[in-house]
Amino acid sequence: MNLIKKIQGLLKWESSPKPAITLSAELYAQLLPFRTPLILIQLCMVFGTIGYMQIEGHTLINAIFQTGYTITTVGFGSLGEGDFSPLGKLFTVSLIIFGYAVFIFALGVIIDVINKGELKRILKERKMLYRIARLKKHFVICYHNEYTIQVTKQLRANQIPFVVIDPREDIEALAQQYKYPYFIQAQPHTEEAMLKAHLSSAKGLVTLSNSIADNIALIASVRLFEQEHHIPSPYYVISAAEDVNDIDKLKKLGADTVVSPSKLTAQRITVMAARPDMENLLEQFLYKSDTPLDMEEIFVPKTSWMVLKKLKETHLRDIANVSVIGITKKDGKLVPMPKGDTLVMSECKLLVIGTQKGILFTKQLVKKQEKPEELKYV
Repeated sequence: MNLIKKIQGLLKWESSPKPAITLSAELYAQLLPFRTPLILIQLCMVFGTIGYMQIEGHTLINAIFQTGYTITTVGFGSLGEGDFSPLGKLFTVSLIIFGYAVFIFALGVIIDVINKGELKRILKERKMLYRIARLKKHFVICYHNEYTIQVTKQLRANQIPFVVIDPREDIEALAQQYKYPYFIQAQPHTEEAMLKAHLSSAKGLVTLSNSIADNIALIASVRLFEQEHHIPSPYYVISAAEDVNDIDKLKKLGADTVVSPSKLTAQRITVMAARPDMENLLEQFLYKSDTPLDMEEIFVPKTSWMVLKKLKETHLRDIANVSVIGITKKDGKLVPMPKGDTLVMSECKLLVIGTQKGILFTKQLVKKQEKPEELKYV
């Protein structure tokens, strides 16, 4: 066993991840009806083998061979059946009839199990669960509706993996229609659904139900799942809210971000009316997956060398090719388009815009405690 593990490590073989729920018990229950036909076939083989050994004096191997092609009625001639004794011929006829009856019974069991469709459903779901178990840093999208269709389009465009959970029976047809690569038919707030969606390896969860009760139940269930399964990093939970008044309520219950379609639509229309050029810029760059630009908030820890430095002294534009377009203070107050003399305070957030490579480099600079070497050449 140790040798196999060493060989796997040398060749960098990784065992396929196993889902938390494998449906093995359900699959075994569907296969139970096949037990009786299999037992009857084995009894038939044993009965025929003993009979031919006693009646015709065959060796064990010849008796097994004779029994096998007799009960399957594939033909005669290999062992000189024409020389059988009358008792042997009568035994052979009885064995053929019995074997034929067993196979007809087995065929009936197979047809009955297949017609019910449950075995096929379990096998398809089991295959899906093993595929989902390979996912990491994915999002779990709860409930199928118009919002889900649009959200999943954007996730696919940005190559972000996701699993859709919905209790409706036609979710498979909907998944094919709207190109959901991974889906589960279940009530999203149940622990079983979260285990099937491989939530333990997920980055976050999005609940898009039109009912605030469903969204509340999901938020509570996800936070409880974190505690019970000792998840080291909290999930990023996004919730939809039909009513603007429900936004604060959902945030207090544990949602990190709450999106109100009506409020979001109003904001977008206002931006388009007041500053159409800015909206065009967002559409052209920040909302696309292949854009050269990105925008992100970067947290400034207490130990950062930037603390109490003027923004122009950081020279982020020169050494990282990014621009700071906003600073969110510790108290949550936003300073838009800060000037070069603005001080960088501890535990604030820098809203930077630039290339993905530049933003990543900026994150590394902000974390440093000592002034970076790159400043010597500015």
